[in-house]
Amino acid sequence: MKGLIQATSPSERLNLLNVNDLLSRLPERIKRLAELSANLWWSWHLPAREMFDTIDRRLWRSTGHNPVRMLYELNSDRLERLATNQDFLAVYDTVMAAYDTELTDGRHWLSRTYPEAMTSPVAYFSMEFAVHNSLPMYAGGLGVLAGDICKESSDLGIPFVGIGFMYPEGYFHQRISSDGWQVEHYRQLDFERAPISRVTTPDGDRFLLNLPLGEKTVFLTAWRVLVGRSILILLDTNVPENTPEDQGLSARLYSAGREIRLQQEYLLGVGGVRVLRALGIEPAVWHCNEGHTSFLLLERVREFMAAGDEMVVAVTKVKATSVFTTHTPVPAGHDTFDRALMERYFCCFWQSLKVAPETFLSLGQAGPDEPFNMTVLGLKLSDKTNGVSELHGEVSRRMWRRLYPDKAEADIPIDYVTNGVHIPTWVGPELARLYERHIGPDWYNRQDEKELWRSVGNIPDEELWRVHHGRKQRLIHYIRERVRREWNGGEESGQRLVALGGMLDPEVLTIGFVRRFVEYKRPTLLFRDIERLKNLIRNWQRPVQFIFAGKSHPADFMAKELIHRVYNQATDKEFEGRLCFVEDYDLHMAHYLVQGVDVWLNNPRRLLEASGTSGMKAAVNGVPNLSVRDGWWHEGFNGRNGWAIGDINKADNVADEDALDAGALYYVLEEMILPMYYDRDLGDIPRKWLQVVKQSIGSVLPQFTASRMMKEYAEKMYLPIVKKAGSPDLGGINTTAYR
Repeated sequence: MKGLIQATSPSERLNLLNVNDLLSRLPERIKRLAELSANLWWSWHLPAREMFDTIDRRLWRSTGHNPVRMLYELNSDRLERLATNQDFLAVYDTVMAAYDTELTDGRHWLSRTYPEAMTSPVAYFSMEFAVHNSLPMYAGGLGVLAGDICKESSDLGIPFVGIGFMYPEGYFHQRISSDGWQVEHYRQLDFERAPISRVTTPDGDRFLLNLPLGEKTVFLTAWRVLVGRSILILLDTNVPENTPEDQGLSARLYSAGREIRLQQEYLLGVGGVRVLRALGIEPAVWHCNEGHTSFLLLERVREFMAAGDEMVVAVTKVKATSVFTTHTPVPAGHDTFDRALMERYFCCFWQSLKVAPETFLSLGQAGPDEPFNMTVLGLKLSDKTNGVSELHGEVSRRMWRRLYPDKAEADIPIDYVTNGVHIPTWVGPELARLYERHIGPDWYNRQDEKELWRSVGNIPDEELWRVHHGRKQRLIHYIRERVRREWNGGEESGQRLVALGGMLDPEVLTIGFVRRFVEYKRPTLLFRDIERLKNLIRNWQRPVQFIFAGKSHPADFMAKELIHRVYNQATDKEFEGRLCFVEDYDLHMAHYLVQGVDVWLNNPRRLLEASGTSGMKAAVNGVPNLSVRDGWWHEGFNGRNGWAIGDINKADNVADEDALDAGALYYVLEEMILPMYYDRDLGDIPRKWLQVVKQSIGSVLPQFTASRMMKEYAEKMYLPIVKKAGSPDLGGINTTAYR
């Protein structure tokens, strides 16, 4: 691993990057801006973000906060002036000193708490990683969680390498047509202007690995993304050695078609393991983020068997060093492949190992003659398995109990680690400074200490309200500016501009429904009683407005219909412009929304939301949740920090559930939320409302932080695996035995 992710000095770190062209543009005094811009560490460190903003504010924003692109496009005269500006140089020196300290200082949580516990990394496999908007390689919550895990591992000093795909077209950009339908379009990533570098051989040549895939050979190259101390290795098939068809295997996230999906998952799992081996990286722990990645476990079984182990021994060794996290609470959501597909791509495995196909395929089957199930494979070949909330852990044990016929449901070894969010990424800068003044200057380093957050009540109401109202104004200005740019195009109707948010009012209670559009999340539950909703919105004394945003999968036509319905309601004049759908939801927009709305709405069908994290992001920014008690909110709601829709019980049928929850939603809005929000003192401060805001911050932030989450993963899963891997009862696990 040395030389790839353990560089410590500035010169060593520069050797990891393809920044020669950029270095030639920068004056000597500020040359290290090239290094800083290529490590996404800057994206969650406020002084670094603010420094880039001061270089050229307009260019910073027009490039989507991409410092690599900004520095390439910046006028050379401006760079020369910065290199002699003493104020800028003072900030630059401070930021670079902090960067060096954080990347080299050994006094992080892991080394302080468990000295010498982990010297090799966790290999974390995921289909998507959402680290920053300049790398649009994500579709939704799974990728955002993976990105937060990368950052928090860096902060805590957990050695970490993520394995995923470098999707050059990423996930689609969304436009809503004038008649309200989602239209997808793709943009090619400019690799030369992004915080990413090509992985090369020791001789400096392009890294290339050939991988048998069924009856053909596919070639893989790899890209590197630095995320503080952590690193992402992203696989790419877009090389001239591949056929045009195979070049497109890694072009887009979540392609349609079972065979293409299997090929992608084969490349990620089997190819990812082989790429790590070729790069000399020896993980201590192998972590599968959802079933998409589980083929890595088959490849590791093959490795041990090829080195001479019997299958039962190989499986035991793989299990002993593997973690599997499931995110899907319904059986239909798990990837399965029929026997014909498995034979097409894996027959070489069992043939070379002289194992009967039935024996090999049984590793991923819940029962004889059943399809090969990626979640079953993950559960069978990992000693440490977990859901992503307490309730989801219960649902998962119930769902997969037939895999453990000799155990009571409560004893099924599927644990839970409730998701959390990376606090410095998601807490707004104005609020972070408020926490620094009133919670303590070291609040970030103590973010998961519940006792610390009792002092949130000491934040003066006036200051908290001023910060929140300022962020709300910023959000609505942001949406209006997007609408203005649409209008400047010259072909937009007034009706469409209203539907996109052109008439939002920063003085009106604003509720956000922002998430992936899919039927079980019930985005149109609010419209069940249209007249009642119109009365709520048009109440001149206590009005309310709703912001919707989110994408549907390109192949999910039912979800597209839901977006169409929301848009059509937004064009209804009787809603007076107080209902809108903001198109092309992404990480950048998410920051505005979770920091700027007044209430975060979530109303999925019960037991179908594994966890969710967007509500956590809102809550830590002082935006209370109005949610069904599912996923994380089942743990988070305490009766004072937001509002619950209905009770914790699931209705007998869908129609009853919808009717009961819609009624409960209207009631909470009419009788609790609106009266409290508009109850102001003579200074126009909603003091009772702010008590809920403070409860939201104080109860959610320390409990649902990524710091708490990653410490749990380390203590419950990673560290026990590292300790057990060398234990005498396993004879030690020699991870290089297959070489």
